[in-house]
Amino acid sequence: MNSFMRFFYEFISQFFDGVMRIGRGIGTGLASMFNFRAYKAIITSYMDNFNWFQWILVGLAILVLIFIVAAVIVLIFFFIRKYIRLGKSKINQEDLLGEISDLNDQVAKLMKEKDELMAMKVSQLGLKPGDEDIPEEAEEVDFDDIDKSNTRFPKLTKIDKDFATYKVQKYNNTFTLEELADNIRAFSASRLKLYYDISLIRTFVAALACGKLIILQGISGTGKTSLAYMWGKFVARDACVASVQPSWRDKTEFFGYFNEFTKKFNETDPLAEIYEASYTDDVHTVILDEMNIARVEYYFAELLSVLEIPRREEWQIELVPNYWPDDPKYIDHGKLQMTGNLWYIGTINNDESTYAVTDKVYDRGMPIDINTKADPFKSRDQDPMNINASYLEALFDQACEKYPVSQETLDKLEDMDQYVMKHFRIAFGNRIVKQINIFVPVFVACGGGEIEAVDYFITRKIFRKLEQLNIMFIREEFDPFLSYINKQFGKENMPELVEYIERLKKL
Repeated sequence: MNSFMRFFYEFISQFFDGVMRIGRGIGTGLASMFNFRAYKAIITSYMDNFNWFQWILVGLAILVLIFIVAAVIVLIFFFIRKYIRLGKSKINQEDLLGEISDLNDQVAKLMKEKDELMAMKVSQLGLKPGDEDIPEEAEEVDFDDIDKSNTRFPKLTKIDKDFATYKVQKYNNTFTLEELADNIRAFSASRLKLYYDISLIRTFVAALACGKLIILQGISGTGKTSLAYMWGKFVARDACVASVQPSWRDKTEFFGYFNEFTKKFNETDPLAEIYEASYTDDVHTVILDEMNIARVEYYFAELLSVLEIPRREEWQIELVPNYWPDDPKYIDHGKLQMTGNLWYIGTINNDESTYAVTDKVYDRGMPIDINTKADPFKSRDQDPMNINASYLEALFDQACEKYPVSQETLDKLEDMDQYVMKHFRIAFGNRIVKQINIFVPVFVACGGGEIEAVDYFITRKIFRKLEQLNIMFIREEFDPFLSYINKQFGKENMPELVEYIERLKKL
């Protein structure tokens, strides 16, 4: 045992001896740095050999030394102050999160008190939630908001009744995608006095083909919401407008929620629109107005995930966790079956009152930038068009077969993918490659060019991510990249991307 204790003492001593040597070394170094007697002794030993010019140099040497010491002290001071501020900032953030949590608790308590007050009013009249017979005394009280039927989905049940004898309409559509783009532009100008460049309309139609979520972004007043509104008018089915509120935190804000007191589901207009789409083959639209005034990945997260599932039979959203026999037709065991004839169009304003949209949302949707307003022009009159969603999607499929992205362009894109991965640390990704093989053919089928479509797509979907990087660290890569683009695709063939990179250089 004594041998082990001696070993342990020597073993540990070796470590702490090193620590003490470091401490002594630092102390010795500081003592040497600030040993003013030593400095004086050195100057004294050489003073007899200095002339007047050398004395000036001595003074400069002393000033340089003082400056270095002062600079080190200032750096240490600012480092300590920054660390203290960072600590205070984290504390302030924790305080804010605590206050937000307290406010949420208070809102929950107020909602509970409201339900209890409603329960007291109803009980005073001798009623129970769901009673069909209301006594005469209740006529003086306004209970219009209390549904008296047994179903917990009154709006959706009414849709079932309205569409009980409905047969899916077949409109015998014969238009091409190029004709569709031209008709949209003519309708917008002639009927609504909204003017858009044909390239923007082609981009919009190609975005419809890429997925069910389209993001319209840009400066205020350029017609983002008007474009989505116009689309609903054009297809003869007014878009359902969902005005996003800052308080939206989960999917219940978008779909609604089950009220435990009334035993009813508080249905929203978007939910009703989604449900009605199940009965038709028409094109349906839900507009998410100012969608980033709340965090999109909070209230829209489940839909984003569902719309990524390849098989549409599996597009289901859980509304309630259980099953009632009288639930609406297209709600199976509390789950709503989604259909493919509905598109979500979100509008975004980037200012201090909104949240930044995350890559998760951008990757799953198709962003369209609207930063300019087209000049008014004369147009032929165009009526709205009844369009079967199945016909529209068939046109998208035909375009992908007829106008696939050329192998030459695909090779250039693959080479560009390697370049940007090496120099900017961003990549295309499988989802992006899949979308570009849909967007480009549909854009070409609408009357556009292949390189024009590629230019717009990679600028908005891929190089948009450069804004999230530190521009100062990659700024020197911009000019070589512009040379690379001109060499690969030819000068002036990628104006969107070149303009975007030039703008980043000025930041």
